[in-house]
Amino acid sequence: MAHLLLIESWVGAMSTLLPRAIRDAGHRFTFLTRDLHHYLRAVPGAHPHPLLAADNVLTAETNDLPSLLPQVERLHDVLGFDGALSSCDYYLPAVAEVAARLGLPGPSPEAVRRACRKDLTRAVLQDAGVPGPRFATASSWEQAVEAATGLGYPLVVKPVDLCAGMHVRKVRDEAELRAAFLALEGFPVNARGQRRMPIVLLEELLTGPEVSVETVSADGDVRVVGVTGKSLAGEPWFVESGHVFPAALDAGLAGQAAETAVAAVEALGLDRGVAHTELRLTPDGPALIEVNPRPAGNQITELVRRVTGIDLPMVHARLAAGQQPDLAPVDTGVRSAAIAFLLPEHAGRITAVHGTDGLTAAADVVDWSVRSAGHQAGEPTSNNHYLGHVMVTDTSGSGAGARAQELVAALKVEYER
Repeated sequence: MAHLLLIESWVGAMSTLLPRAIRDAGHRFTFLTRDLHHYLRAVPGAHPHPLLAADNVLTAETNDLPSLLPQVERLHDVLGFDGALSSCDYYLPAVAEVAARLGLPGPSPEAVRRACRKDLTRAVLQDAGVPGPRFATASSWEQAVEAATGLGYPLVVKPVDLCAGMHVRKVRDEAELRAAFLALEGFPVNARGQRRMPIVLLEELLTGPEVSVETVSADGDVRVVGVTGKSLAGEPWFVESGHVFPAALDAGLAGQAAETAVAAVEALGLDRGVAHTELRLTPDGPALIEVNPRPAGNQITELVRRVTGIDLPMVHARLAAGQQPDLAPVDTGVRSAAIAFLLPEHAGRITAVHGTDGLTAAADVVDWSVRSAGHQAGEPTSNNHYLGHVMVTDTSGSGAGARAQELVAALKVEYER
């Protein structure tokens, strides 16, 4: 039984999936956070937060690496850790540094840092010849205008160090560029209290369907678990409205997407861990959007598990413990699995969500939830503003994606007037 150090987590599905996977793998964990109330606030009701299944729940300033490293060393002397991990993007570089300092398994801190900074990822992959958009960076308004002029409109503006699609938007002219630039300038600190890099990334707008490739790296080998289809909504924003696994692609195109993702993971030096790599299938072939050096969010790992039997959060835990996970798929009887998300039409207080009566009785619905009355909905600008989801499986073919979208489309949100 390995003892893992879990440094921070997301408060969504992975906050349940990862602790469960650690325990199911036969391991135990200590949870380290700078603010336990951040997690307790996120799970209302009578049930304790799954992170409290930890052997120990400890507090440290996880945003301050120079003070964190010696504190973790002292904890290691007492508790003895066999691995370190997180599911939260904002703490993956710190986890890599902790693992390196304690001599535990994991990718190099530099590789993780490159993957978690979108501007660094772009530079590394361009040098490696991995297909991607033309891009430029800017740290001032004058540089942004110059970069946009060189790239040409429309283009995509994004922060280099935020997640869940926050502040990622399409801009068509200088006025929209100005609005995007000022919005980022007015958001200097992320949700975890970390000061952001004051760099704006501008990219050529890629067209075509979006997919993600789920991979596992260990011992110099990158294995492709599968390709996930993704749906987007809410232009000019890039909000993920649903996922289906496996993606409905012919073998040749799926293979090209997988090859591009593997090339990106290898170029970044991510030689141990689970990765979630997003691509656009452009008319010229797959092009890289970003590489996330952790299991996919939005319950994509559940879709993969229901179809293949491969539990990627558990793989994540076993790799952190220095183990070689079993990646052999099994016949689960499910041919496709999908999740669709309920997006707000606009900001406002919800009084009811109608149309849920048939979800519990539907044989193909394996999970669903909606926000309760009184929830304050935000504008539909990122993945942080979902009002609910429906997850379905299809035991006969590839129909899960369309079915999930159909069920979510039937849900109607009533707002306070």
